[in-house]
Amino acid sequence: MKKTDILRELRPTLALAFPIIVGQVGQMLMGITDSVMIGRVGTVPLAASAFANSVCNLVFIVGLGLLLPVSVFAARAHGAKEPRECAEYLRHGMALALAIGGAVLLVLGLMATQLGRFGQPVEVVAEVGPYYLLLVTSLLPAFLHQVLKQYSEALGHPWAPMLILLGCVGLNVVLNWVLIYGKLGAPALGLEGAGWATLAARTTAVVVLWWWLTRQPAVRNEWPQRWRAALSWPRLREMLHIGIPVGGQWLFEAGAFSAAAFMMGWIGAVPLAAHQIALSCAAFTFMVPLGLSSAVSVRLSKVMGEGRREAVRPIGFGALAAGLVAMSCFGLIFAFGGGLLARGFTSEADVVALATQLLLVAAVFQIFDGAQVIGAGVLRGLTDVRIPTLITFVAYWIFALPGGYLLAFKTDMGPVGVWMGLAAGLGCAAVFLGWRFHRLTCAIAR
Repeated sequence: MKKTDILRELRPTLALAFPIIVGQVGQMLMGITDSVMIGRVGTVPLAASAFANSVCNLVFIVGLGLLLPVSVFAARAHGAKEPRECAEYLRHGMALALAIGGAVLLVLGLMATQLGRFGQPVEVVAEVGPYYLLLVTSLLPAFLHQVLKQYSEALGHPWAPMLILLGCVGLNVVLNWVLIYGKLGAPALGLEGAGWATLAARTTAVVVLWWWLTRQPAVRNEWPQRWRAALSWPRLREMLHIGIPVGGQWLFEAGAFSAAAFMMGWIGAVPLAAHQIALSCAAFTFMVPLGLSSAVSVRLSKVMGEGRREAVRPIGFGALAAGLVAMSCFGLIFAFGGGLLARGFTSEADVVALATQLLLVAAVFQIFDGAQVIGAGVLRGLTDVRIPTLITFVAYWIFALPGGYLLAFKTDMGPVGVWMGLAAGLGCAAVFLGWRFHRLTCAIAR
């Protein structure tokens, strides 16, 4: 593998990744603008939004993992020039999204009466109810949108989903301004208003993306002709064979961060609010390696469909190198500008001080975070998902969470200890996923 091979393959990876990254940044901006605008209302509403998002984001990420085979198999079918297969993977993906979304609505809706059992501050539980239910409802259109977005990207059309999502971010900001603060004659709904804005923006995103896809001549041959035809159980099993392990990987990682939020809540409302600020910043920069992960997964699926095995290692290692460079740059921003970033969310001095400390830890752990998500992406493009699932379980639930709990509650490190435990888990995942790709592709490249 030569340096020139890596650079040659890196260019198309970055070309595909850029609009995906921008679109994912736009999606993250929806959550960040919620946090910023809710933070102006007070610390308790901000902590309540952190609690609700911890619960909903965990389920959302698992659902996305279950739906991710749409991009893997559609890209492979597209590379093999099988348009009917592309259409069938989209149709089955939409059916899965409806089924998963319906189940989520039922289960999380029933959980609305049990939120007090999570050990959060009483004032947070009293505030969170309506916002939580609206956030839960918005997950169904979010799942449908993700299937359409992944399908469009797999066919080499990432720009329209990006622009549509950015437009919906702007819609979310406007609706937040109107509904949270009571502008233009609307009632001031506070935290609940942010929930209505998110629901409206996510619904608009799926409707507009569907409309765009149905009007594209380039997509017509790979668009389902019979949506109501019977589903193929072998095809669904094929998709779930990949989706369930990927959902497990994302469950272990997202579950670790949700559990970290719960531990912050056990300490108090201020640590929970600071955690939400620092996590929002880290999640924002995480969109870069996450976009690279999606792009490299699609590219590897496509080249495997084309039979170009010699391109696998240059594509994978090029994406890993690009991710490490980007996350190192963001780490410097967190290390030297953490206080400024925190003050952009809230004026509460105690929240700002703690968030600044957490961002200092994030400056290190996000480098590991970027490496592990790209490592998982390159393996997913090769349909290698079972061993990576085991790696993520060990990294987050054997190292990260127990280590974070011990550092937070058995020493005087407190909230910072929780984040140091997360850093250890991410580092473990990054090393072993990268090693797995190296060993696996040594055989593929021959």
